[in-house]
Parts: sequence; C-alpha cells; structure tokens
Amino acid sequence: MSTTVAAWIELPDAPAIPGLTFRMFDPARDYAGYADLIGEANQADGVDELPTGQELRVEHEHAGEFDPRRDLVLAEVDGVLAGAARTDVRTRDGMGVHHVAGWVRPAFRRRGLGRALLRWTERRAAEVARVDGRGTRRELRGWPDEEQVGSTALFESEGYTILRYGYFMLRDLAEPIPDVALPAGLEIRPVVEADHRRIWDADEEAFRDHWNPAERTEEDFRGWFAAPEIDTGLWRVAWDGDEVAGSVMTCIFAHDNEVLGIRRGILEHVSVRRPWRKRGLASALIADSMRALRAAGMTEAGLGVDAENPTGALSLYEGLGFRRYRTGVLYRKAFTAG
Repeated sequence: MSTTVAAWIELPDAPAIPGLTFRMFDPARDYAGYADLIGEANQADGVDELPTGQELRVEHEHAGEFDPRRDLVLAEVDGVLAGAARTDVRTRDGMGVHHVAGWVRPAFRRRGLGRALLRWTERRAAEVARVDGRGTRRELRGWPDEEQVGSTALFESEGYTILRYGYFMLRDLAEPIPDVALPAGLEIRPVVEADHRRIWDADEEAFRDHWNPAERTEEDFRGWFAAPEIDTGLWRVAWDGDEVAGSVMTCIFAHDNEVLGIRRGILEHVSVRRPWRKRGLASALIADSMRALRAAGMTEAGLGVDAENPTGALSLYEGLGFRRYRTGVLYRKAFTAG
C-alpha cells in the first residue's frame, strides 16, 4: 500500500472543537493508533473487543472492496487521535448492505464528533452505492451494544430503526461439561491445511440458512486463515467419511485476555450442515470445544447468537450452560443508490 501521508479533509457538520481536523487513514502509520483508539473506546463501554494493530491490518487487507485509504476516516484534536469511522459494503440476500462503525475516545464524547463521523460514513456509502453495481435498494446498518447508550441514541436520532438483536453469551468452564457423544458414523479429525477449503465451504453452506447471511468471497477465505490469532488446533470439525458435517472454529484472543485480566475462548462459527442436523452434533462439538478450552487454561467460553436464530441455537446454548452477557442491537436505515 501507499506510504504517502493521507489527505486532510473537511466535514461539513464537524463540531466546533478547537484543534479538530479530519484525514483519511494511512495504512503505513495508523494501525497502532487506530487499535489503541478502538480499545480505549470499547473498554469505556464495557465491550470486550480490543484488537491489535496487526489484527486490524490483516482484517482490512483481506476485506475485498473495503480500502482503508478511502473508507476509513480519522479525527484528530491537536494531533491526538480522537475518533474514527469506517464503512464497507456486502451483498446480503441480493441487496447492498453498508455497515457503519465508529469510535470516539471518552474525553471527546458528547460534543457532536460521533454524529459528524456517522454522517461521513453515510455520504461515503452513497458514493460507493453509485458505482458498485449492486442495484438501487440499499441499507445502512450498525451494531452497537445495548449498553452503549450514546451510540444507540445517536442512531435513533439519525433516523435508524431497530432490525434485530443478538446476544453474546458466556459459560463458566468450572461447571461440569456434559459428555455428549458424536452421532454414529461421525468422527472429529485434526485440522490440516489441505482440508481448509472443504471446512470453509461447509461452514459457508450451513450459514446460508441463517438470517440474512453475507455473500462470502475469496478474500474472506484468505483473511480468515491469515488472522494472527488463528489456532486450528482448537477447532472441532466432524467428518462423515469425506464430508464435513459440522464445525466449531474456536479462537483465543490473547491480547484481549491479557488486557482484561480474563481467560476466555470464543466459539466462532458454530455450524452444522442440513443433512446432519437434529442429531446432537452441535452439542457434541460445543462440549468438546469447551473441554479443549479448559485444557488450554481458559476459565470461560463465549459465543455470539442471533436472538431469533431459526435453527434453535439460543435454546441449545442455554441448555449447555451459556448465559446472556451482552446484547447487540442491529440498527438499519434504508436509502436508494443513485
């Protein structure tokens, strides 16, 4: 990527904060500061996501159409990074959906900066929508936590409405983990690189049955397996002969755990393909994943779930001892490209 300093820009609705300036993100120099900003903002809100600069770099470099030099803006006050906002577009059920996200350091909140950044993402989304070829019907979406009251109030005041809820759930690994047998004829095998594509494709197929899935791309595949926190030794993948029946792609975010003083593993992408559902496979994979986390020294397991998941995932997780910890709120606002 370019090593040139990103361009300064003006925002028409910028608040009157002395020393406030805006510029586009520069991949050559901004990842560390950007990660620090997100971490401070999230910790102030009780959100347990504290990415490192390297994690963000890999995520952004494998984000397909998203280019941080065009789709990520930074706000500085006297040279101090005060806020940031980004937007990217994905195809969901044939429609272009523009996700928007922003962060403001606590010292600079309640002064209009978050509103100016949100409106920038909307203008940038409209620019993208005019040229990306996805059709005219569009939506802007944001996923704040329910307890991020400043963010939820901002979305509502800017005309967004609630579309969906999601839960982040936790489970104490000191509690007994049930011994759930795999369905007959299935086996769990260690993950090897030669099987990455089949595991990924099976997971993508399973998630087509979830609500409003994003169309996955080749960059999604590359980015997932390039992520610095990946440890496929923690994954649990069930095979029926040469077919992947289901999987749990467990991660341990060591940086988050160190900063927060916790020992938590995350059960990512819990999925079972249709022919193997309703046979206890998900329960067996989750139970084995929890045992793997406990063996790795973790004391709790976490996972995310759509509150209205049509496959009954919420009741399954609750039956395995997971309890609701945080609630995410999906906000939407429709617009027309052109």
